[in-house]
Amino acid sequence: MIKILSIFTVFLTLLSCTKKAESDRDHLVFRYNEHGNIPTLDPAFARNPQAIWPDNQLYNGLVQLDDSLNIKPDIAKSWVINDSSFTYTFTLRNDVYFHQNIAFAKMDSAGPNRYTRKVVAQDFVYSFDRLTDEKVASPGSWVMNYVEKYWAENDHTFVIRLKQPFPAFLGLLSMRYCSVVPREAVEYYGNEFRSNPVGTGPFQFKMWEENVKLVFRKNPLYFERDENGERLPYLEAVAITFLPDKQSEFLQFAQGKLDFISGLDGSYKDELLTTRGKLQPKYDDLAYMITGPYLNTEYLGFFLGTDTPEIKSKTLRQAINYGFDRQKMVTYLRNGMGIPAIHGFIPKGLPGYAEIDGYTYQPEKAKELIAQYKTETGDTKPEITIGTNSQYLDLCEYVQRELEKLGIAVTIDVMPPSTLRQMKSSGELDIFRASWIADYPDAENYLSLFYSPNFTPNGPNYMHFHNATFDSIYEKALTISEIEERKLLYTKMDSIIVEEAPVVPLFYDMAVRFVNKKVSGLGINPQNFLVLKHVKKSK
Repeated sequence: MIKILSIFTVFLTLLSCTKKAESDRDHLVFRYNEHGNIPTLDPAFARNPQAIWPDNQLYNGLVQLDDSLNIKPDIAKSWVINDSSFTYTFTLRNDVYFHQNIAFAKMDSAGPNRYTRKVVAQDFVYSFDRLTDEKVASPGSWVMNYVEKYWAENDHTFVIRLKQPFPAFLGLLSMRYCSVVPREAVEYYGNEFRSNPVGTGPFQFKMWEENVKLVFRKNPLYFERDENGERLPYLEAVAITFLPDKQSEFLQFAQGKLDFISGLDGSYKDELLTTRGKLQPKYDDLAYMITGPYLNTEYLGFFLGTDTPEIKSKTLRQAINYGFDRQKMVTYLRNGMGIPAIHGFIPKGLPGYAEIDGYTYQPEKAKELIAQYKTETGDTKPEITIGTNSQYLDLCEYVQRELEKLGIAVTIDVMPPSTLRQMKSSGELDIFRASWIADYPDAENYLSLFYSPNFTPNGPNYMHFHNATFDSIYEKALTISEIEERKLLYTKMDSIIVEEAPVVPLFYDMAVRFVNKKVSGLGINPQNFLVLKHVKKSK
């Protein structure tokens, strides 16, 4: 009996020591939840936030964006642009290593760099080749549509020549699609590279039990340092869980088991926020809130290829735009987490946004326009149908109630998201609820939705909007490299969108993060990307 008690005592002591060790190291581990599935860790497939967030920890490209969307050096320490030949010449750093990995075992290396090697310009040639390889079938292959050719002049010089001017190109290169990967690892793992990623980022892959847990560890060879010369990152590890339910995610955060949550879900928005968008006082000791503009415009789109008279009438489209209060909608349906879209289609937070006169709530003006429409068409009972999914039903019902007060009958057709996407793309919906999230930080990305050669299925012009003046200005903007000059043209194009009303801008989204008070250095950015290399946690 005494022997059994001794063994049990030793077991409890070891268990206690293990828990204490875990507790002592908790401040070195950043924990977050991904309620959606992460399909792959291969950057060639980083098409949505679920994949981009972890890939941001694993990979680097030629350039990167800061929290204000300024383009900064990354693996390229400098570059020169020749406007006359559309050529970009990048000079690479000499101190960037791929993550240590068994894929490099055949190399004759030693010391701290065993099982790795330096990044050279030829690695970017290989990585860009993968984007256009039909066997890889990367959804990011479109990034290379603007490129005529690229080559490595030597180990430290990489050159890209475009087919034609595209001033937003550097912004495209900041996308995770354009990350550098090593040929050795891709060939070693083959199709399993998706779950055995090798990059250059501040964290490196440790383990992945799909849909359960994903762990990264600090990259001891990472090249970036802070302003004091200390090597980044500060954290030792990143741990990602996969709770599919937003309510469960919130409960884990409230218990201190997650370090942050992103976004505002209906299941807990009133629990966390007041009706004025402030953090509820009872959470003051646990967390703080960070908000900022998010490059996402929520809108209703009109399919102008229809024969429906209500949709073809600019007068009635303008009436709909004037017919509801965007500020009230954001305040009561979003707890203030949004910016009323009263200044055009380009969202706040993006270079090119300007406070042009858009559509404010003017019910009397809307009534006048409705009366004008009736006179012009002889239609005494205008009727419209809005297609949406259940997530945005409350917004559409609000618009419905307000427009019906003005004399427009509104039907709401609720459908699954996949059906909505398909019908929107094929022009089967007169009016559809949609959103546009920026792929890259230039207003051209938003204005491309209205460029007539981009009619779906050839591009994102779901409205089939056509305006010769708009197209001409759009094409001129592509030839101008200076952003301040381009912004003037962007404003003119946005003003045309307001006047012609092919869409009903609802609100510009806001990124919101609820962060445990132990965490510092997280920050926020208009693309709502997760960047953890500057994060610290206190004990």
